[in-house]
Amino acid sequence: MNETPRLNRREALRWIAAASATITMLDAPAFGATKQAKGYGSDPNLMEVYKPGDFWPLTFTAGQRATATVLCDTILPADDRSPSASQLKVPDFVDEWISAPYPVQQADRKTILKGLAWLDRESKKRFGKRFAGIADAQRVQICDDICYLPRARTSFQEAARFFARFRSIAVGAFYSTPEGMRDIQYVGNVPLAKFDGPPPEVLAFLKLKS
Repeated sequence: MNETPRLNRREALRWIAAASATITMLDAPAFGATKQAKGYGSDPNLMEVYKPGDFWPLTFTAGQRATATVLCDTILPADDRSPSASQLKVPDFVDEWISAPYPVQQADRKTILKGLAWLDRESKKRFGKRFAGIADAQRVQICDDICYLPRARTSFQEAARFFARFRSIAVGAFYSTPEGMRDIQYVGNVPLAKFDGPPPEVLAFLKLKS
């Protein structure tokens, strides 16, 4: 697997701040909240340029990064509308996310690292290779067993919880990129040549007049 250029640290910090609002199932503000950050010093100045380790060391080893990368691409593969998750540097985002010193991210760190190790063990048990080295169909076979917690076997329950959390982080990161937003046809705050107001059926439902 070819090593892709790493995400610029300043871009990573901005991305974490932006994506925090889109990642699902967070119990509290995850990044930069004053109460959460107490004891860790001031939050990063996102206008500065940082090198890896300037604020916190990154977590993934080469093996963990390889596993996380193929899992990201299994969840969010390239298609005719958007690049794959790894092409958008989502694995870098996951690494930055679980490396941040805030309580939510540190809890996610334990979950993600334990889950990635489980994937490699399960892959070796079934196919004799680590998760990054098996075929796409074999990865899908493993993921199918853990992708939906209510249907996961008892022995796969913890792995299914990991998968759900990893998927939330990866998907939240992916769809906060410009490419991800285009994929779901989100227009955002852009000027329009003409605005005719809300559709008549919406006004009628709200009992408003145009």
